[in-house]
Amino acid sequence: MITMEHVCKSYKIAKRNAGFGEACKAFFHREYEVIHALDDVSFTINNGEMVGYIGPNGAGKSSTIKILTGILTPDSGTVLVDGRIPYKNRIKHVKEIGVVFGQRSQLWWDVPVIDSFELLKDIYSIPDKQYKQTLEELTELLELAELLRSPARQLSLGQRMKCEIAASLLHHPHILFLDEPTIGLDAVSKLAVRDFILKQNKAHGTTVILTTHDMQDIEALTDRIILIGKGKILMDGTLDSIKNGNGSIDENIASLYHTYNI
Repeated sequence: MITMEHVCKSYKIAKRNAGFGEACKAFFHREYEVIHALDDVSFTINNGEMVGYIGPNGAGKSSTIKILTGILTPDSGTVLVDGRIPYKNRIKHVKEIGVVFGQRSQLWWDVPVIDSFELLKDIYSIPDKQYKQTLEELTELLELAELLRSPARQLSLGQRMKCEIAASLLHHPHILFLDEPTIGLDAVSKLAVRDFILKQNKAHGTTVILTTHDMQDIEALTDRIILIGKGKILMDGTLDSIKNGNGSIDENIASLYHTYNI
């Protein structure tokens, strides 16, 4: 179970105007702006749930995920993931979670994908038998057989994302964080990734937290929606609760953003 209670997180950002003179002035007297990325955020996600965590750019989605994965420490509030405080128990915590960032890679760029998998096996201390069984399962479900011997830099974006998802699941995590997992993928690759995530949830009861701007991903994978805007949770409900008439999911979400002025 994942719980966040009254979590706040702020950043201090340096500001200055353009020009050499302004740069010199900022060297001696720097002005800052405080950004409240998360402002009293609270929610609970049960084991096995698939939740869409949505909001516009700058809403606080990435800050939430980074706190839940232990990358960031909140300024205040409490965070528990399966009884662990992520940023205090990072070594134990990362063994129980998988993370896929659509715009960042956990694969080594110039070596074959299988070498990256072998290194992750050692990092997570995965037993040989479990690693072999999991690798065979993932290779079959994601159709990776022709990709494992190629360096990550030689793969297409869709092929690399399949390998990224496999890499995040080698150690059988209980929770999977997906941040834009289908960004830039073609229609066929998107359908394959969505189908795999659904199968993973049904077969292993994996809890999935999905953050994306692709509302088709949200519609295909999740039943529950948490909407964040300007650092605050604005809505927590079912996908059906935001549908209005015959409009598309994108139109419904755009209308929701307009309603909350975000």
